[in-house]
Amino acid sequence: MPSFKQPSDMLLTGCELYFLPVATRVPLKFGGETLTSVTCARVKLTVRDSAGHTAVGWGESPLSVQWGWPSDLLYEQRHQAMRNFCGSLCRELLAAELTGHALEIGADFQATVFAEGGTGSLLPVASTIAGNELPASPSPPLPHLAALLCLAPLDLALHDAYGNLHARDIYKTYRPPYLNRDLDSFIQSKRSLVDSFVKKYVGDELIFPSPRKLRAWHLVGGLDPLDDADLTGIEPRDGYPVTLHEWITADGLTCLKIKLRGNDAAWDYDRLCRVGRIAAERQVQSLSADFNCTVTDPQYVIDILERLRADEPRIFAMLLYVEQPFPYELEQYPIDVRKVAKLKPLFLDESAHDWRQVRAGRELGWTGVALKTCKTQTGALLSLCWAKAHGMALMVQDLTNPMLAQIPHIRLAAHAGTIMGVETNAMQF
Repeated sequence: MPSFKQPSDMLLTGCELYFLPVATRVPLKFGGETLTSVTCARVKLTVRDSAGHTAVGWGESPLSVQWGWPSDLLYEQRHQAMRNFCGSLCRELLAAELTGHALEIGADFQATVFAEGGTGSLLPVASTIAGNELPASPSPPLPHLAALLCLAPLDLALHDAYGNLHARDIYKTYRPPYLNRDLDSFIQSKRSLVDSFVKKYVGDELIFPSPRKLRAWHLVGGLDPLDDADLTGIEPRDGYPVTLHEWITADGLTCLKIKLRGNDAAWDYDRLCRVGRIAAERQVQSLSADFNCTVTDPQYVIDILERLRADEPRIFAMLLYVEQPFPYELEQYPIDVRKVAKLKPLFLDESAHDWRQVRAGRELGWTGVALKTCKTQTGALLSLCWAKAHGMALMVQDLTNPMLAQIPHIRLAAHAGTIMGVETNAMQF
């Protein structure tokens, strides 16, 4: 029988899983692949406390195959494996009968699903989803990042359900009397800069009161037209902006994230300059550069930044940070990035699976972390705490989160204390 440590603990009693197809209005390029549609996994959880009070919580996140699982495998093979794994996780979470705060249940469940500090593959998943038979061919093993995308809607629903069970903003429950455990029980740090997380809680690192408005970052995708000269005639005619010029006018943009290729220095430099000049002309204040995890030699990024500093000093000054130029796998690619970070702050994104990976990144010279709710609310909060304790800067970035997925994403940004607002680009695509 499940044991409740205190009256505020909850137990999961029901799980419903839905898959919602979403088509993009314009394509979005991720590395070597282009996204034109995505499946959103939506989860409804039912929970109860020791007194029998019940509540429901909802969670949703896009299963972005191209981002979470870059591979030579066919898209549909990866897509189906991720859908399968979502169903397996629902069954496993119900069967685990874990009790406690949502953060405790989420952390304990992750510890059973993923290996300690794991970034390797998981076992093939079951062949049914909610009782529906799927093709008999075995699913390929999921990489860690893809598996986190599958777990995220369940984890988000746990946090939503806990807040609803107590009729309280979930962000006001990340400390006693609701939490049973302090940060030290979740984060076994090397304690190089902090002596201990004993008697410290997630709530201690959050921003209260949270801001009611956030500056929104707009994504300039690698296929996005910047001006009328880039138009091909196949763009949508739905009354919404298409070119970057139109978006800046329509939304009053002040922050632009620029998607680059990472394997074509001439194209990347030209793209930075073109977007930067438009930004400077239109009073945009800040830029960031995303090299799509395709760079293996830091000198590639250094050369571009140094050339930009020499030839386009205004654009260089507008560049607030650089996002994850290097491959996801820090163990396989332990690249010393200190020289890059001396030119501009360097933020982990895809590699930041959890606080352990954040720690590994900091040891290589990374200076900031891009938090994402699509890698679970639990993981994002624990990474936030470790990063803040070790002087790392924070951003919150989305995965083109549509519909319900946008809500916890924005709320995390409001409470995290980011260097500038939040990335939010679902309305573009």
